[in-house]
Order: sequence, then structure tokens, then C-alpha cells
Amino acid sequence: MFDYFLTEEQRLLQQTARRFAENEVAPQAEEADEKAEFNRELFRKIAEMGFMGINIPEEYDGGGQGSLSTALVIMELAKACGSTGMGVAAHFLGLDAILHYGTSEQKTHYLPPLARGEWLCAFALTEPAAGTDAAAVQTTAQKRGDKYIINGNKIFISNGGEAEVNVVFVKTDPSKGSRGMSALIVEKGTPGFTFGKKEDKMGMRGSVNRELIFEDCEVPIAHLIGEEGQGFKIAMDAINTGRIVTAAYTIGVGEAALEAATKYAKERIQFGKPIGEFQGIQFMLADMKVAVEAAKLFIYQAAYKADNGLPFATEASMAKLVSSDAAMKVTIDAVQIHGGYGYMKDYPVERYMRDAKITQILEGTNQIQRVIIARSLLK
Repeated sequence: MFDYFLTEEQRLLQQTARRFAENEVAPQAEEADEKAEFNRELFRKIAEMGFMGINIPEEYDGGGQGSLSTALVIMELAKACGSTGMGVAAHFLGLDAILHYGTSEQKTHYLPPLARGEWLCAFALTEPAAGTDAAAVQTTAQKRGDKYIINGNKIFISNGGEAEVNVVFVKTDPSKGSRGMSALIVEKGTPGFTFGKKEDKMGMRGSVNRELIFEDCEVPIAHLIGEEGQGFKIAMDAINTGRIVTAAYTIGVGEAALEAATKYAKERIQFGKPIGEFQGIQFMLADMKVAVEAAKLFIYQAAYKADNGLPFATEASMAKLVSSDAAMKVTIDAVQIHGGYGYMKDYPVERYMRDAKITQILEGTNQIQRVIIARSLLK
């Protein structure tokens, strides 16, 4: 609805992503959920469309576009399959750290294959004792000669075990707290780097979340992103940008639920007429539509500021907060409109509801988003 300010290029990109999602992504969504399998072949097709490197500069084989274009694409992918949108968003979260803080050598080596989708990226921050409190990371990296020796483990890592490139946050000086955190690139196959538990999740089952284990894992000092002690800033900056794409795939799921509920309300006959003719259903659909479109505006605002070099951290938090709360309510209401059928796997709305829940938790819980927003008002 609110796309009047999009450029012609962005509209074309959105339409292309929508057609691709309808033809290639949607048909596999139910099976991906049932089998809880990561579809690497689908990601290769997404890469062939140029969607895995939209925000990477053209000199590194990317699309040279910004946060708004990235959000538009992810929204369409997630509308067809939330898991797919989540996997692509996680890829962007990891490569963002390399894009903005990597050395010229790191960018030249890693960004082109990441942009082309030949490699997948993961962002490894969360640990058993470091969730909301990201500074509580306990994984360590000790410098020995020209290498870092990493020990520790990460949990719940999106694209874990699939990603060829892992941006891993470690303590290089535990005595300094968050100021002792650093970011390292760890490639899949590095000795001492293995994978543990693959999570069996309630929703987003077609994406993969896995434990990463580091046991005397050696990586070259050249794999340090930025400077020692800069890791917490790198992580927070990446997460701020990540909240925009998180909001995008979140509301993509919400929009899918709205469309399903609207279609069902037109077709389901009770008391001799479509249930959409009953005012109670109409009010629910109206509120769902308002919630989805309002969330999109928050996303567009945050993306616009990010693309124009303006401060956007608060706006990104608002976008993530509003989008995830909206998606949760809209998907629950979609199940309610479907009645008993909504609780059955014959209809996709129960999957949308399960997919939506995690979005209120990841990238900083919605309680944390409220803290961030309030602090921006009170500082």
C-alpha cells in the first residue's frame, strides 16, 4: 500500500522477488516445516537471482543497494516461507560485520562469494550464558604467535553448520568485559571447529539453528575483524542493521497470515453467508491490516535513515518491536478466524503462528527493544 515513494528500480525488484517467492519458495514451505530441513538448493536459486548480495557494493559482485531494497526482498521471501526469510536475513547479519569493519583483504576474499551465494554466512554471538546480556560471552581467543586459539561454544546460531563463513564473537581479554570482546572469521572446516546440537524448534523449522563448538581452534590473526576490543561495537552495529531485515521477514509472515485469513473469510460459509460478512470478523481483519501496514512504515522509516547515513538504531528497534508484536497478534487472529481448521496442519496459519513467536525473542527480546527506545527518549 505505502510504496509510492519507492524508486522504479525498487518496485521492479519487489515484483521480481514476489514472483520468485511465489514460484520457487512457497511450494517448498510446508515440506521444509514438516521435515525441519535446510534447503540449500533453494538458497542457490535465491543467489542466482542476486538476492544474497543486494546490499554488497558492486565492486564485490553485489547489488550495490541499501537496507530498503534488502528489506523489500526479504519481506517477499518470508511471505512465502518464514524460514527462508530468516535464513537470508541471518546471512546478511554476518556479512554486515565484514562489510563495515573488515580489512580490504577480508572484503576482497569473502564478500564476492558471499554476494554470489557460493558461501553462506552466520553470525555467532549467543551462548548458554550470553543471550540478552551479549557482553557475557565466555568463548575465548588467546593470541599465540600469528594465530588465535578459540575455546568455547555458541548456541542457537542461525545457518549454523551450513555457513562456510562464521563471524564469531570472543573474549580476547576477559578482564575488560565488553571492551575485551573481539570478532573473528572462522571458516567451516577449520580444525577444532565442530557442530553440536541441531535445535528442534517450534517454528521456523526450515531454517537451521545449531551449536558451534570450538576446541583449541586455530585461526590466523588476519581473521580479526576490526581491532581487538571492538567486537561488542561490531556486534551491536550489525544487530541494529539486522533488526531492519528481522522486522522485514517478521511482517512478511504477518502479511501471509492476513491474506490467508481474508481469503478464508470470503469462502467459509456459516449461517448461510461468508463469515467475512459478520462484523466481528470484519473488525478483526481491519485491525490485522492496520497492524501490518503500520509495521511496514516503521521498517521503511528505519531503512530510509540507514540508507541516508542518519542515526537509525532507535528506529530499527521500533520497527522490530512493532513488526514482531503485530505478526504475533495477526497470526493468532488468523488462526481464530479459521476456527478449528486453523489449528490443523491442513491450513498454513498454524505454521505462521509458530513462525511468528520467535521474532519477539531474537535480535533482542521485545522487552529489550522497549528499554532501547525509552533510553533514547531519556538521554
